[in-house]
Amino acid sequence: MKQETKQVVGVIGLGIMGGAMAEALVEAGYRVVGADVQPKARQRLKRAGGRPLGSAVAVMGEADIVIASLPSVAALDAVVADIAGAGKSKTKKILIETSTLPIADKERALKALARTGIALLDCPISGTAQRMKQGAWTIFVSGTAAACKTVAPILGVFTRNAPYVGVFGNGSKMKFIANHLVAIYNVSVAESMTFARRMGLDAQQVWDLFAPSPIIGTGVYRLRGKFMVDRKYLPDTMKVEVWQKDMQVIGDMARAVDCPVPLFSACLPIYSAAMAQGLAQHDTASVCEVLDRMAGGGKASRRAKPKR
Repeated sequence: MKQETKQVVGVIGLGIMGGAMAEALVEAGYRVVGADVQPKARQRLKRAGGRPLGSAVAVMGEADIVIASLPSVAALDAVVADIAGAGKSKTKKILIETSTLPIADKERALKALARTGIALLDCPISGTAQRMKQGAWTIFVSGTAAACKTVAPILGVFTRNAPYVGVFGNGSKMKFIANHLVAIYNVSVAESMTFARRMGLDAQQVWDLFAPSPIIGTGVYRLRGKFMVDRKYLPDTMKVEVWQKDMQVIGDMARAVDCPVPLFSACLPIYSAAMAQGLAQHDTASVCEVLDRMAGGGKASRRAKPKR
C-alpha cells in the first residue's frame, strides 16, 4: 500500500514522458498537479489520481518542485514567459527541465526564471516511458549542486540512475551523446533485420539469438528490434516526428563544435524518408520499413494505422 506524503509535485507537459512521470509520482504517494494544452492528457492525469490545473503558472503556484516535459523550444518559451510574467516567487522553487532542446534555449530560460527566484535544472532523460517501468532510465542531472540534491528523492521515483554531471547544460550534452548513439543503433538494427530477411532468415529467430547477447544485444536491439520483427510500430515509444527534432538539435551541436559525425549524418535520410512515407506518428523502429522498401521488399506493410 502506498504511503501518501504531504509534498506536492507539479508536472508541466503530460505527454508520453510527462504523463508517465506524473503517474509514477502518484503511485509513489505524492500529490501531483499538472498542466497540458491537450484535454486528453489532463484527463489521463485525473484518472491516475492527480489534479489537472489550467496553466503552468497555476502548477508553479501549488508546487515547490515542478517537472517540465515539453515537445519544443516554442513550448518552453511559452511556459517560461507565463511563469516569469506572474512575478517573483515568494518561496524557493525548482523547475526540472527534462526535454531534449538546444542548450542556448535552456540557458535563456535559466536567466528568465532566475529573475523570478526559480532555479532551473537541466535534466534530460535517456529512455522511453516503457523503460521507466523497468527502472532503466538514465537522467542526466545538471545545475546548481544544492538544487540537484534537493530534487534527488523525486528523480529517485523514476530511476536509480540519475548521476549529477555538473554545471547547467552538461545534462543536455550527455543526452546529445546518448541520442547520437541511439540514432545510429536504431538504423543499424533495421539494416541488420533487412539483411537477414533478404537472406531468407526468420527475423524472430535472429532477434531471439542476438537480443540477449551481452555483446550484440543493446537495449535498442531488444526494444526496437522486436518492433521490427513484428512489423508493428504502434503504440510508439518515440514518434519519428519527435525524433526528427532531437536529430536536428544534435546535428546543430555537432556543427557548432566542429565535430565530424559521418555515421550520424548517414542516418538522417533514413529518418527523413520515414517521415515522407507516412510514418511520422509511428515508432522510430519503422525505419526498418524504409530499408525494406529500398531493398525492393513490397511487403512492408503490416503496420497499424495511427489513430486520428
